[in-house]
Amino acid sequence: MELLNSHLGRLRIIGFLEGISFLILMFVGMPLKYYAGYPHATQDIGMAHGVLFILYIIMVIPVRSEFNWSLKTTSLSLVASVLPFGTFVADAKIFKKYSA
Repeated sequence: MELLNSHLGRLRIIGFLEGISFLILMFVGMPLKYYAGYPHATQDIGMAHGVLFILYIIMVIPVRSEFNWSLKTTSLSLVASVLPFGTFVADAKIFKKYSA
């Protein structure tokens, strides 16, 4: 896969997975915990999301250096990781501009 050959490509993949895991946590895990009485749902899904969240934050650093991102672009990329659908917006508005 061509995306796996660059820092930006890996960031885009991790961003996609992190965004999906965040949505699953919010719209599947939380209702299972609070409405279906399954408290472990957020623990199981949350662990996967936590790992992807950390990987996303770590991957922003080399991409920032490679493309000489401004503080604004870096900040928007990082803030995207804590907003529902944020990583998808970051991919469309920021990351695609730098893709070859």
